Amino acid sequence: MISRSNREAAVEPLQLGQRVREIRLSLNLTLEEASQKTGLARSTLSKIENEQISPTFTAVTKLVRGLGIDIPQLFTQPAEKKAASGRRDITRKGQGRPHPTTTYEHELLATELSGKKMVPFKTTVCARSFEDYQDWVRHEGEEFLLVLSGKIMLYTEFYQPVELNEGDSTYYDAEMGHALISLSEEDAVILWVTA
Repeated sequence: MISRSNREAAVEPLQLGQRVREIRLSLNLTLEEASQKTGLARSTLSKIENEQISPTFTAVTKLVRGLGIDIPQLFTQPAEKKAASGRRDITRKGQGRPHPTTTYEHELLATELSGKKMVPFKTTVCARSFEDYQDWVRHEGEEFLLVLSGKIMLYTEFYQPVELNEGDSTYYDAEMGHALISLSEEDAVILWVTA
């Protein structure tokens, strides 16, 4: 059964001109820039956006190609943005959840929140040689890494190893094989964020 609010949303007429304007503004384009990209006259775009004319099929095709969108994007309303949920988690120094491995000592952060879009953790890099790993580390997602203290060597499957010092950071595809070793006298410490 469709609720009243869903029925109302389903029959709400599409304001194509407003939708064209929303898409153009989301792409940070002026009318003039959109005109150049689509091949439609600036005045034509303005009339479409102000609901003074309905675009022809040719105009719709030019809009779709010029703005780099799909036809369904033009004819469907964007999903409503959710209001802030107010989620927050604080992890005090040294109070993260420990997760040691043979090469790393992870301290998982923000562990009280479920369904996170990213997973932050502080890691002490214990490995001292690439041979400490049985194979590349790889998993879904992307990772950001910031060296908090010490010096590391970052090995990645498709690039030459790179030395990173305190304050250096990197962002990479986590499905690409990767591994870290400490180069400093004391084990290096990094902040890792996986998404």
